[in-house]
Amino acid sequence: MFISCPKGLETLLAEEVSSLGGEAVTATAAGVYCEGGLALAYRICLWSRLANRVLLPLAKFPVDSAEDLYRGVQSIEWLEHLRSTGTLLVGFVGTSRGIKNTHFGALKVKDAIVDQVRSRTGARPSIDKATPDLRINLYLSKGEARLSLDLSGESLHRRGYRSRGGAAPLKENLAAALLLRSGWPAMAAEQRPLIDPMCGSGTLLIEAALMAAGIAPGLLRQRFGFENWLKHEPGLWQQLLREARQARLAAQEATLPEIHGYDANPEAVSIARGNIQRAGMEKHIRVSQRELADLKPLTHKRDLPPGLLLTNPPYGERLSETPVIVYLYRHLGQALRAGFEGWKAGVFTSNPDLGKAIGLRATKQYKLFNGALPSKLLLFDIDPAHYHRELSEQQASGQASAEGAPAAEAAAPMLVNRLRKNLKQLDKWARRENISCYRVYDADMPEYALAIDRYQDWVQVQEYAAPASVDPVKAMQRLEDAMAAIPAVMGVPAEKVVLKQRRRQSGREQYQRLDQQQAFLEVEEGGARLLVNLHDYLDTGLFLDHRPVRLEIQAKARDKRFLNLFCYTASASVHAALGGARSTTSVDLSNTYLEWARKNLALNGLSEKINTVVQADVLRWLNGCEEQFDLIFMDPPTFSNSKKMRETLDVQRDHVSLIRQAVARLAPGGELIFSNNLRRFRMDAEALADLQVEDITARTIDRDFARSPRIHNCWSIRRREERG
Repeated sequence: MFISCPKGLETLLAEEVSSLGGEAVTATAAGVYCEGGLALAYRICLWSRLANRVLLPLAKFPVDSAEDLYRGVQSIEWLEHLRSTGTLLVGFVGTSRGIKNTHFGALKVKDAIVDQVRSRTGARPSIDKATPDLRINLYLSKGEARLSLDLSGESLHRRGYRSRGGAAPLKENLAAALLLRSGWPAMAAEQRPLIDPMCGSGTLLIEAALMAAGIAPGLLRQRFGFENWLKHEPGLWQQLLREARQARLAAQEATLPEIHGYDANPEAVSIARGNIQRAGMEKHIRVSQRELADLKPLTHKRDLPPGLLLTNPPYGERLSETPVIVYLYRHLGQALRAGFEGWKAGVFTSNPDLGKAIGLRATKQYKLFNGALPSKLLLFDIDPAHYHRELSEQQASGQASAEGAPAAEAAAPMLVNRLRKNLKQLDKWARRENISCYRVYDADMPEYALAIDRYQDWVQVQEYAAPASVDPVKAMQRLEDAMAAIPAVMGVPAEKVVLKQRRRQSGREQYQRLDQQQAFLEVEEGGARLLVNLHDYLDTGLFLDHRPVRLEIQAKARDKRFLNLFCYTASASVHAALGGARSTTSVDLSNTYLEWARKNLALNGLSEKINTVVQADVLRWLNGCEEQFDLIFMDPPTFSNSKKMRETLDVQRDHVSLIRQAVARLAPGGELIFSNNLRRFRMDAEALADLQVEDITARTIDRDFARSPRIHNCWSIRRREERG
């Protein structure tokens, strides 16, 4: 017999066929050859977790023309296999000099069979593409035809429990191969748990449970290709079925290891639960809706040993998706390091480069195919020895920079003294509040018109444009002195200090690109991981002064529908989602910043199924929106005349209409947080007298911006309670 399988599974299939009683087993491309009786063929159909088809050879003959093919097929006595009024289906693979088209080849095979049966009985078999009595397979290569009966019928990977898959469903036999390569059978025998945090339609979970329970996967199928074959032995088949069913009954009473699946998409969770129920494994598998952001080991049983985390995350079939998905993989790696020490992990991906973003060294890699896509299974031991190197290198770098401090400090003693004073006050506060990004200095002295911000172990320096009355030579010298002193005082290497010049901007100058390094730095704030870019734009992607607003949104967001207008990089949406928001919607006109927003969501393990990103003109989008939201954050630019917008936006002139459009989208009891950074802004209280408008600016200015209390303005706005 020839037993076919997906490419890459041949050695596993050879082991499996041998364990089922196959003799003279030989692996070849996309399958194995073996010898054995009809019982072996039935056993493979019933028990193989890896095979696609079981092909029983009938003949092998040379083919140089269509006539050769016809004569070779007619050499078989077809009435020994098929009733004269039966049905058939021909599968044809390959070409030769005389046969260039597989459809023509299949037609020639069919004609040969039908003509023989009709000439002997007067009746003719017909074609049935759905449930034929007999499936015939012909493989043509290098002028030789191999004619076989397909005893399996539909491919054996179709177990029968999956009514429909989610996005890009994993085939059942490939899922079984991933489990075998990950060492799941031995782990299941030790009652170790399994988690799939992006389970989709639940295929990995079901295959894991069937494997752990020792249940034959073929028991779930409705029919096999041999059932109407005239040489079928029903008694032998029924005996094998009884044995498999008894094993399944015994498994239902057995204690299986904990098997849990999660997915952020509620539709995927619903599909998975239906598939699990059809597989009869609902007693053994738990599935729930959960963001990757909430991934943690199973804690409901304290004595649970470390187990296996195995998943098939999205891998970016389209090139445009890859820059976003890389941060999903990074988040997965961070979650593994944070909570899964001692576990095994397996990640199956058709884009192995994404595996590097996990930040762990793979202990093993297996080349496989997902359909036609070359893929890899990356296996990891979650062990601190595999991921502490980067941290120690950072610590060594900081220590080296501190050693060179004394000489550099002499360059700008006034600035050095002020920085030390500010750092003494702010560093303790930042550590206590777990804040890693904050403003250290904001033009405290007119001689040094700079804003200096710490971003973890990086520093950004923004030079405010000097007025015309200042000697440009002296201004340049002071800047050079400051840049010489800052690395030493801040305790960072000089190459981690980034300089930008800030000047008044308007119109199309806003958010213009300064560089093209695309070097993103990951920072943390209130449990959220956010990406900043210190080189390419004047603003880094994270407005530090809005930190208290974001944290307040996070605290208020539980079970709320959150809307983020003029969302920029959607950092507030990340906070809302991590705070338990029912959903988030982020709207902005810039495709560049929305892609950044998607990266931020992915980095935190947040699905776009419930955290929607919308590219649109906010004003036009609000006009057409009919949804309601419980919490809205609006932080419009001071001025914008983007060519993508129908009209210009002036926050002072337009704030009343902006607020009213946003309030119209508030659900009963909802709240709008309205903010802007126009220092001379005046709220038109009279025009909004019918609303409850509370100035909350003071509580949204954190300690690092206390020297600049007009850095932004902020209001909480609600509808006034109606009184009867």
